[in-house]
Amino acid sequence: MSDAHDEHESSIKTPKQLIVAVLAGFIVPILIIVLLVKFVSSSNSVGAGSNSQTPEAIAARISPVANEGFTFVDANGPKVLQTGEAVYKAACAACHGTGAAGAPKFGDAGAWGPRIAQGYDTVVKHAVEGLRAMPAKGGNPDLDNIEVARAVVHMANAGGAKFKEPEVKASASASAEASAK
Repeated sequence: MSDAHDEHESSIKTPKQLIVAVLAGFIVPILIIVLLVKFVSSSNSVGAGSNSQTPEAIAARISPVANEGFTFVDANGPKVLQTGEAVYKAACAACHGTGAAGAPKFGDAGAWGPRIAQGYDTVVKHAVEGLRAMPAKGGNPDLDNIEVARAVVHMANAGGAKFKEPEVKASASASAEASAK
């Protein structure tokens, strides 16, 4: 029989090598953990010459996120009517800017001609109630009929019509003026 299975070689030959191996087994993992904690916890520390403690910087850090770029509207306040161009950009431009779903493109006199020939009232009625692929009020039910009519005038006049801007009733204009003050 061979004595090969009883032979055992180790890289640690002396007691000094054993002590070094045991100490390295404890110190190396602890050192790695300390370095990882230092790496994770290190961030932009406030130091000398930093402006992070100025009143403006503190106010910017603690200001609500919702205040960034939002305009809040009082739901109980009077409605301020938008211009035709604003309504076009918000609700109509997606389809009328590209001609999607057969919508007449903005400024295309050839596409707007047959619609303009139907008359102002018919075109506004179709815009308010919807027609074929176009949803009522361009898909924005919050729009007032006057706002939709203004958008129709804006688009139709760009396509060659001579429609006049719709007039706002006295009660609506008074409330709009009161809200503007």
